[in-house]
Amino acid sequence: MQIRSTTEQDLEVFLETCHAAFGLFVETPVDGGGLWWSAIEMDRGVLAHTADGRAVGTAGAYSFELTLPGGGLAPVGGVTAVAVLPSHRRQGVLTAMMRHQLTELRARGEAMSVLLSSEALIYRRFGYGPATYTEKMTVDRHESAFAPARAGIAPQPGSIEVLRRAECGEILNEVYDRYRRAQPGAVSRPAHWWSSRAGQAPVSAAPRYIALHRDADGRPDGYASYLREDSTLTVDEVIALDDEIATALTRFALDHDLATQVVFKHVPPDHPLRWQFADFRAGRLGGQTDWLWVRLLDIPAALEARGWFADGELVLDVDDPFLGERSRYQLSVRDGKAACVPTDQDPDLSLDVSDLGSVYLGGTVPSTLIRAGHIRAHHPGAAARADALFRTDRQPHCLHWF
Repeated sequence: MQIRSTTEQDLEVFLETCHAAFGLFVETPVDGGGLWWSAIEMDRGVLAHTADGRAVGTAGAYSFELTLPGGGLAPVGGVTAVAVLPSHRRQGVLTAMMRHQLTELRARGEAMSVLLSSEALIYRRFGYGPATYTEKMTVDRHESAFAPARAGIAPQPGSIEVLRRAECGEILNEVYDRYRRAQPGAVSRPAHWWSSRAGQAPVSAAPRYIALHRDADGRPDGYASYLREDSTLTVDEVIALDDEIATALTRFALDHDLATQVVFKHVPPDHPLRWQFADFRAGRLGGQTDWLWVRLLDIPAALEARGWFADGELVLDVDDPFLGERSRYQLSVRDGKAACVPTDQDPDLSLDVSDLGSVYLGGTVPSTLIRAGHIRAHHPGAAARADALFRTDRQPHCLHWF
């Protein structure tokens, strides 16, 4: 078995192998792109070959920025297109590709990699842990009245206009970029994603209406991407620079004529919408799932890159069985900044690198993983200290699909 990096000349075989692994055929892109792979970066791909030269596995990565707690930005590899032909599964192909890819990611100087997991059982063994979560909310319009307290708040000055997706790609790009820089857990959408219309709506070429919010000076500061089919209005995403803008766009969707129910595809676990309704049960939650998985490659660099909201110290004994590494670090936080250095002190916590990925963005509380038996606390106060230290000022959320 040969594992090698790809070039532009490998695009056709890469796509054919990846699609065949899922029993699909490669579609013909529309002019300028328009399919999920239109933004693929072939200089970051991995291809697995048999001894006779047949391609049997693929893995790719996008170049993203991940927004960290405290507002910092970190370059990350967004792992994608991981596939092995059914004829060659359970023969070590995936393991070999993952090891090759992690080595390349480290060589690029990326302290972390991220992915969306099609199956939750696959990636923990490679050091990834679920770090952000999302859910779907369905609202029947006849139950969507806001509570009086919310109804009595004066709306923020501004306006909403309805556009077609094809009319406003550059505007959506600008608004999303402002949003993601302030939202922990969000990843960038590079300009070539928008220009090639890659991925899913509203980035893709799929027909959508856009409710574009402008502030009092006419500057775009939020949008909702939606489509009505039969009596259901489905909202792909609401992107807003503050809660009042999000409320205005949400209310716009809920007031849409000819729809009997509205489905919001992506809401974070701490979304305030249910509390805005007069009927708390009006927003029915479903489809709760993990979304962004995080894998730390350079633990000191990753921990020092994010912001912190409590002072303290922890000694972390981190096991990375996939890469055959085990290290102990002293994490010291003062005034929002961390120093992370090797130490031989007794540990406060012992944990797998995948569990460190889960708690890294603040979307998973360390004590939850302690109670679940994933993390070992070496003394009674370790859990509370870890919870206080990894606490964030804002829940991480990612809604970009890749």
